[in-house]
Amino acid sequence: MILVIGDYYSGTGPALVTKYYIEYLPKGTDYIRSQGKAARFFELLRKIPKASVLFISGHSRQNILAMKLGKLLNIRSAYLMHGAVEYENNINRVPDLRMAGDERLMMEEADLILAVSRQFEEWLKMQYPEYEEKISHVTNGIDWGVMMENASGDARDPEGVITVGGGLPRKCVINVCKAVERLNASGHDITLTVAGKRGADSEAIDAYPFVRDIGVVSHEELLREYKKNKIFIQNSVFETFGLAPLEALLSYADVLISGKCGALSVIKKTEDTDIINDPQDTDEIVTKLEALLKGENHTRLLVELDRENTSWKKRASELETKLEELRNSPPREKSGRAGR
Repeated sequence: MILVIGDYYSGTGPALVTKYYIEYLPKGTDYIRSQGKAARFFELLRKIPKASVLFISGHSRQNILAMKLGKLLNIRSAYLMHGAVEYENNINRVPDLRMAGDERLMMEEADLILAVSRQFEEWLKMQYPEYEEKISHVTNGIDWGVMMENASGDARDPEGVITVGGGLPRKCVINVCKAVERLNASGHDITLTVAGKRGADSEAIDAYPFVRDIGVVSHEELLREYKKNKIFIQNSVFETFGLAPLEALLSYADVLISGKCGALSVIKKTEDTDIINDPQDTDEIVTKLEALLKGENHTRLLVELDRENTSWKKRASELETKLEELRNSPPREKSGRAGR
């Protein structure tokens, strides 16, 4: 039995990924249903001994406990890394030694480390060469039902632009604001909708009069917002995958994303005008935003998406294969350098 351990209920991107895997992994897969810490602890104690392999999505101290308990019972664990907490916290100017230590401990304890894109896998191998032999990846899937749910609706704002990531510096929303300011000064009337939690850049972002900061909203509300805006932009300097560009694209928004986004592993045949090569280059953002305001790219990009091979059903099947290989693999070494 595969036991899934991780947040599936909060509505964040990583929680949605966990939720999809719970839905599409084979019959007999179980997961930790409790949300309170105490209840989760006792559910872990009850269910881990019955598992054949642990699939741990995201990092937390209770997830470390699950890994250690699995190790005592000779049950192997796979750790799905949605992001790089230590690295991202430093970019976001909120270093956290405790979180960084927890992440490194999970990487040490895991028998298999799974990145959410091939690009992220290669980055992890370079950043943490001591774990190279046990790092692999399972690319996030696409919920094609989003397209059906968003195929019709209210009129789209022809100069509406939306981005996610709130005030986190690694999302570089502040540079999008600078670009929009210049475009509006030249005659445009762009409203920039910013979704996501507050961060070090929030105050500066909110100072722009054209910004509509909606903060953290439900997944359903975010999908509605994609339908209202012509362009989705993701200007991140580091993005392991992120479901947002794909969900915006399936909502028939045009997309402009940085070359640092892992979602490019499934968005095929992009052109230079679709990609921000330097998230710090306001001139480039101005030029490419203006081109999309006059044209569109969602039709071309949607045609190139492979529906079958990008589905969550396909991704769950790939994950199941990796977990079965892990379950049947020889015991790992103490150094944490177990084979994949």
